[in-house]
Amino acid sequence: MEFSVPSPDPDLHNPLRRSFVKGLLGTTSFWMLGGHALWSQALAAEAARTYSPTFLTADEYRFLDAACERILPDDHNGPGAHKLGVAEFIDRQLQTPYGHGDNWYMSGPFVEGPANLGYQLPFVPRDLYRKGITAADAYSKQQHGKLFADLPTDAQDAILTALEGGSVKLGEIPGRVFFEQLRTNTLEGAFADPIYGGNRGMGGWLMVGFPGARADFMDWVNQDGAAYPIGPVSISGETA
Repeated sequence: MEFSVPSPDPDLHNPLRRSFVKGLLGTTSFWMLGGHALWSQALAAEAARTYSPTFLTADEYRFLDAACERILPDDHNGPGAHKLGVAEFIDRQLQTPYGHGDNWYMSGPFVEGPANLGYQLPFVPRDLYRKGITAADAYSKQQHGKLFADLPTDAQDAILTALEGGSVKLGEIPGRVFFEQLRTNTLEGAFADPIYGGNRGMGGWLMVGFPGARADFMDWVNQDGAAYPIGPVSISGETA
């Protein structure tokens, strides 16, 4: 398998957490008003439990957990992808009709086209992950002699940034396509309802002050900057 090698980039080692998190936080939230330490400890304890992936192999799951954590790292803004169970969310989704692409149009021809035409590859999400992770780990070993999950965070950031920029092609999969799939599913896992396996302890919702599945929170919609005073609730009825 051949890879194109990215050119030097002074921004390769910048953190990958996107500014959208800060934008969503506003001026106040539960996390910023004193809940950080309490929920960080609770989420860390939950994240320490063993999860056995149902689709991904152990090495594929290690890649996924590490990569998601670099896209949404744990910091002063709130919990990262690891504590929120994002990799578990994605692994579970790959066993659903979504993972199998049941509602995707997958008939050919498959030709490379402009971005505005959307996804053009013959791979459903579970195939995209399997092929993409295998190739990304091979690239990591070629460049650094180690699997992605075993690299220091600055080297992981460099690889993800190269994928995002499109300077690495993962065999049949453009690096940018794989990164966008990974980034999209990371955000879904961090902020979807906990019944789907991610957003553990509703930590993602607490981070941004989202009320969850409450029937009525209209009194707080137009109060710019005001902290929502009631914790979120899941579709299951679980409260934070």
